[in-house]
Amino acid sequence: MSRIHRLPTSVVNKIAAGEVIERPASVVKELMENAVDSGATHIEVSLKDGGLEMIRVADNGCGISADDMPLAIAAHATSKIANADDLFRVSTLGFRGEALASIAEVSQLKLRSRTGDSDVGHELLINGGQLEPMAPCGCPIGTVVEVASLFFTTPVRQKFLRTMQTEMGHTVEAFTRIALAHTHIHMVLRHNDRVVHDLPAQESLPSRIGSFFGDDVRQALIAVGGDDNGVKLDGYVVDPIHSRSHNRLQYVFLNGRHIRERSLQHALSEAYRGLLLTGRYPIAFLNLSMPADAVDVNVHPAKQEVRFLDGGRIYSLVLGAIRNKFLTTDLTARTQTADSSATNLGSSSREPTPAAAGTDWRGPSAPLVATHHQLSDYQQREMSLSDDRRITDWTAGPSMLGRSSLGGADSFRPFPDQAVQRRVDMPEAVLPPARDRGRALQVHNRYLITESAEGIIVIDQHALHERIIYEQLREKVLSGALESQKLLVPEPVPLSPTEFALVAEATGTLAQIGIAVEPFGGTTMLVSAYPAMLANHNPAEMLRSVVEQLNQSDSKLERRDVLDELLHMISCKAAVKAGDRLTPAEVDALIEHRTLCQDAHHCPHGRPTSLVFSREELDRRFKRT
Repeated sequence: MSRIHRLPTSVVNKIAAGEVIERPASVVKELMENAVDSGATHIEVSLKDGGLEMIRVADNGCGISADDMPLAIAAHATSKIANADDLFRVSTLGFRGEALASIAEVSQLKLRSRTGDSDVGHELLINGGQLEPMAPCGCPIGTVVEVASLFFTTPVRQKFLRTMQTEMGHTVEAFTRIALAHTHIHMVLRHNDRVVHDLPAQESLPSRIGSFFGDDVRQALIAVGGDDNGVKLDGYVVDPIHSRSHNRLQYVFLNGRHIRERSLQHALSEAYRGLLLTGRYPIAFLNLSMPADAVDVNVHPAKQEVRFLDGGRIYSLVLGAIRNKFLTTDLTARTQTADSSATNLGSSSREPTPAAAGTDWRGPSAPLVATHHQLSDYQQREMSLSDDRRITDWTAGPSMLGRSSLGGADSFRPFPDQAVQRRVDMPEAVLPPARDRGRALQVHNRYLITESAEGIIVIDQHALHERIIYEQLREKVLSGALESQKLLVPEPVPLSPTEFALVAEATGTLAQIGIAVEPFGGTTMLVSAYPAMLANHNPAEMLRSVVEQLNQSDSKLERRDVLDELLHMISCKAAVKAGDRLTPAEVDALIEHRTLCQDAHHCPHGRPTSLVFSREELDRRFKRT
């Protein structure tokens, strides 16, 4: 066994480089962060072959003095912290003193810099960690760092680099994150002498978002903001009509630093719950600001992971601000004219406006501030339905049943026989005008057409009825008033061992939605009660549908998530179907109850319930313009 010994400095630096520098994008990130910290107002990034051949970052910041230049490329040398206590009040992007030393160890690095009080700049060349003598040079005030032959001293790491196109994609992403967080800085990105992005300073965040993601996303931005005892949130979320199959367009910044934080991603998903189809992810650009001592950014060398002092409060702030903004925003899908011959489905074209300074978007009906573990309970998740926000209990009386649920023998009674009541908390601007309600026509036994002040609205009868039933069920589950019907003769349902285990584990959750089950020997479950609104559905088929839903759910889902998915399923089964012929009274009932929903724009699965065709679009189609 060999004796313990100290590693050479070169090996230590290579280990550090392995933690900090993964690919050309890592170099761009570290050098751009240094440029931002230097107070630069202009930063240029130039690449060759996606950064595989050369990376050059130039800024007009404060520069580095000749005396400090050798220290700038030394390990753990920094001007940004002085002692251990400073780690808990970091106000800069970089602070660990590893970046330049790590980059210099695995590349050929050229460093040029000049301060404002010097007439001449200085240049340092470092070849794989070997420092050459410093020499004077002519250069403007600021710093220029050139990196070539990345990982030439660590060939194994070099083998793991991808194609030029892949590495370029990662590098553009690193540039994008910093450019979105610091719109006050003029930033330029060049690749092989071609300008990729030229982003002037002082432009708004929506304008910069449009530069990266296009006008469709920019025009669909919805401003959000909030403040909770010194923790401030501002930024934009995107209308649910635009989504992605991944979560990579969720940009969250903390005090100007891009971060990836799971609880905030979860809060964002919760805010969009029921607005997106399964497997789709929202788009968002959110800025959080808080005292530096309220967060630990020294969790990982890459500095993207952070640890909040009070994560539950921040979770509540993000969830409450977005959810309440949606409650006061018209999310109805509208047609948009892409050109003279095509119409695209999109959100209403609206120029986003920043959240007013000091405005608390949560308003008087804001969700109560709760800790993260409290929010993990299903009922606490529905805190946004505070007493003054809850829908007036219009669900009392006959169950809301579609003709398909009644087998066609009974009269169709989708709603109770009580007057429709307007939700008192919904702003008048969000509710459809009075003439939207009634005067509706059913076409093809699946769509309802009604007039609005804006034009005409085409409504998917199944999607709208499904949303109404879902919100009714949710209210009843929260109040413990969901009707359950006991079977005169309990129904045995044979299951596979895996299915039996799923049902046994979810017994408590099933009871909340009115399904009572118990073991009946072997892997058979006995259904003794199930939701009254599904009285004409076969109990065995119902339980198997539940098993299928449980089987499709991620095993890591919490009980509230499973419960919500089951409510979605029941709503879908109980709602009128495409092809069901409705009477004029039934059509009017659907239109009337549309105004009672918290979200009348989407079914529980995230599909739009309606589509608006504006008068302008109709006039254009009929050649009136």
